[in-house]
Amino acid sequence: MTKVSVSLAAAAWMLGMAGVSVKAFGTPDNVPSRLQVQVPKNLFREKGYDHREALFGTPPYGGSIAQNVYYTDTDLCDASSVNPSSGFPSRSIDPATRKQDPWPSPFILMVDRGGCSFVQKARNSQHAGAAGVIIADNLCLCNDSACLNMTGGSFLDFCQESEPIMADDGSGGDVTIPAFLMFKVDASLIVEEVKTNERPVQIEMSWSLPHPDSKVEYELWTVPSEGVSKDFQKQWKDVATKMGDKLYFTPRQYIYDGIKSGCHISDGRHMCFNMCTNNGRYCATDPDNDLEHGITGAEVVKESLRRICIWKHFGEVDSLGSVYWDYIFEFLKRCDSDDFFSNDECINDVYRNAKINGQKIEQCMEDSGGLINNSPNTLLDREIDAAMRKGVVVLPTMFIDSAPMRGALTVHTVFNAVCARLSLGFKPDVCLTCTECSDVNQCVQKGFCQRSTGGGVTKKTFGTTLLMMCALFGTAGYIHWRKTREDMRDQVRGILAEYMPLEGGEDEVHNPMDFARSGQSASLIS
Repeated sequence: MTKVSVSLAAAAWMLGMAGVSVKAFGTPDNVPSRLQVQVPKNLFREKGYDHREALFGTPPYGGSIAQNVYYTDTDLCDASSVNPSSGFPSRSIDPATRKQDPWPSPFILMVDRGGCSFVQKARNSQHAGAAGVIIADNLCLCNDSACLNMTGGSFLDFCQESEPIMADDGSGGDVTIPAFLMFKVDASLIVEEVKTNERPVQIEMSWSLPHPDSKVEYELWTVPSEGVSKDFQKQWKDVATKMGDKLYFTPRQYIYDGIKSGCHISDGRHMCFNMCTNNGRYCATDPDNDLEHGITGAEVVKESLRRICIWKHFGEVDSLGSVYWDYIFEFLKRCDSDDFFSNDECINDVYRNAKINGQKIEQCMEDSGGLINNSPNTLLDREIDAAMRKGVVVLPTMFIDSAPMRGALTVHTVFNAVCARLSLGFKPDVCLTCTECSDVNQCVQKGFCQRSTGGGVTKKTFGTTLLMMCALFGTAGYIHWRKTREDMRDQVRGILAEYMPLEGGEDEVHNPMDFARSGQSASLIS
């Protein structure tokens, strides 16, 4: 990988390491969760403690976890160095090992932020047996005077301008326990209680169920070169059309901030070769990691801006965006290759087939600031700002009513998620018909669910088939038996017709056909 591509890759990794920071807009994922100290009472707060919830893990919605918390003085970055016999409050000493007893299950683990990603800390906490993890922030917000006063202002040079987001670094799929971030001042109270007073602290992490609504807002974060969501984008139009005005969709394009990534210099010099536009302001990673060949990052940025403009003119009004989905389908069908990704003739062909006024889109791209000069682009700046607010790091990412969707990005999972968010009285017929169907697309198109058998047969079908086979073979056997009996009878008649009886008196007259005429009532053996 070249030095330039490493620069952008490192920038993406650092977002996950440091926890992407955002300004104070409330809980980033907007999931109604609560963090409360139940014991001791002097730490209880009526409204709970301010916190931020991780964008990974599986919260038990509608449930809670209330357990004693144990603070570990290790950073939990190395799985091999996790020591359950360490930390606070202190426990009794095992005479055999001369070590403290391990953290008694079930428990919540608290660990300081720093040293590695949030995901790594949560994963190692999970492996250590924790039911949940609280990560204590190690920096003050620069505008948090209470925190700065507590530290005597010594951290002023190291304070953080904005709040951290516990973003997924791309490897959090195996983390199942919930994780919260506590701010420095509040976390210090817990740590002091367990270290100084040597008393157990019981923390409750709780979640309420999302309330169904009459309309669902959802957005998909992706880039034109990203492959995971392509099948979803090809197939979703039929579902979106059937759902009608019950859904409000917003497509989002993830753009790297070239200024923060070091690709843009104040004097206008371009430091990241062909990965950026606008003299390094807006960048995208090279899809094939080859700066000399194939699709470039700048071409990805250009296609991203084109899709933003298409949605602006053909989707924002009704939120359905049939024309937008047609463009995505036609582009993936015709231009999704190294040779045609940025080919003007191919793009014009897509415009034609999707019935889009290409001149209007190109003008929109130019009016927003264009992609050539060292000048800002309003539409791309809007995407960068929105990504920072949401804490988007992993692509693709789907948000449903501002909450990150957990699970595979498929038509089936997204369909079930949006239907679950709709109140019963507002669910369209397609939700009632197809929610339990394994093939949602087919159900939406046909209007009914064709139950999948998974390659097997039902008991009813098997039993019916077995009875039919038995009847068939039984009938065939009976016909064969009747035919065999008739054949044998004909043979006996023929033999008796040729020979006279060997026994009997001279006066006794027998007709050689008597036996044949008698059928089964007579026997060949006297």
